[in-house]
Amino acid sequence: MIDVIGLGVSDKALLSSEAQLAIRSGAVVIGSARQLATVNHLFEAQQKIELPKLSELKKLLGQYADQAVVILASGDPLHYGIGRWLVKQVGREALNFHPAVSSIQAACHHLGLALQDVEVLSLHGRGIEKIRRSFKAQQHLVILTDQHSQPARLAQECLDSGYGASTLWVCELLGYPQQRIRQFSVDQLLNDQELEFDPLHVTVIDVQGLGQRPQFPGFADHLFITGQPDGKGMITKREVRLMILSLLAPAVDDIIWDIGAGCGSVAIELAYWQPRATIHAIEHHPQRLSCLAQNRDKFGVVDNLLIVEGRAPQQLADLPNANKVFIGGSDGELNQLLQQTWQQLPINGVLVASAVTEQTKAQFIAFSADVEHGDCETMSLAVSRGQTLAGQLMYKPNYPVTLFKITKTTKITTTARSIA
Repeated sequence: MIDVIGLGVSDKALLSSEAQLAIRSGAVVIGSARQLATVNHLFEAQQKIELPKLSELKKLLGQYADQAVVILASGDPLHYGIGRWLVKQVGREALNFHPAVSSIQAACHHLGLALQDVEVLSLHGRGIEKIRRSFKAQQHLVILTDQHSQPARLAQECLDSGYGASTLWVCELLGYPQQRIRQFSVDQLLNDQELEFDPLHVTVIDVQGLGQRPQFPGFADHLFITGQPDGKGMITKREVRLMILSLLAPAVDDIIWDIGAGCGSVAIELAYWQPRATIHAIEHHPQRLSCLAQNRDKFGVVDNLLIVEGRAPQQLADLPNANKVFIGGSDGELNQLLQQTWQQLPINGVLVASAVTEQTKAQFIAFSADVEHGDCETMSLAVSRGQTLAGQLMYKPNYPVTLFKITKTTKITTTARSIA
């Protein structure tokens, strides 16, 4: 059995009687040097080990599989702590958790923020770009940081995203005698070069401003970097993209392939609105790849959008099997792509594809008619956008797009409709 013990927010561990007994009874106690120091008064004959990297910790736990092990955590081990990793590695049955107040809770209580009203974000060991997906006006962000996400850097992200009116609180050494909580504007953090902060801190942001981040699905086309004038370039346009998002309906733990991702408009929105899905965007064109990478960083989907450089179907063999697939471009390999992606889909898996040319449409129709164990839904979207000509309103039609959605089941049915 492994006891995972939260130490609380204090310079001296705040432990229940059960947690104290677990430490005294453990054969080995694992924690950082700071954490071990907070429970030093409880040590007797236990072996003390400083916490190694997680890859090494897994091996270490194997060496003590038959002994009582204690692992120290900062606050709540199951809220952005080591607990989630341990559950995946050894299983919940082998773990006994002793939670305590975390720095996240302490910061919220000092500022009078209800925990259910804030978004907690860990940038520890993660790219600063991740914060961009969380910027929403009137939102409080509670951020666990590292050396790359210090307060001035967070303030710069606020400014760059159109939230320069935000307020930031830096909560240092919570629970220690030297505890300090300071409030700053974005300008103060960017312009005062003499400000210093203890490494042990939490930053809280009250996000305010007009902002440039979308608040709802259907990003405006001009927001995407394409290497072309605003709204142009190799992206799926908003009206069609919204329908594709609806057909794919990204869910928790989905693995989605976006084949022929172009500059990434579909992949970006899939990853943005469902952070617990993993999106693999496959593209081979150098300029589009560059735009795809820039859009990934711009919208902060750096954790769950993985860019695959190369051509499908060759690159698909190295990817984890998908339960949902979108084919936006096939580069002349459509028939093989349809067969290969359909074969690897599980029951209830979904294949969505778009067609503009009559030849491509005919290939999809033939495939949907021949495939076994699938339900097919297809629709044609004809979108005309309003614009002015000589001061008068006119509607300019885009090319019609036909969408196909085939769900892998035990029977095949077909429904068709036209949206004009």
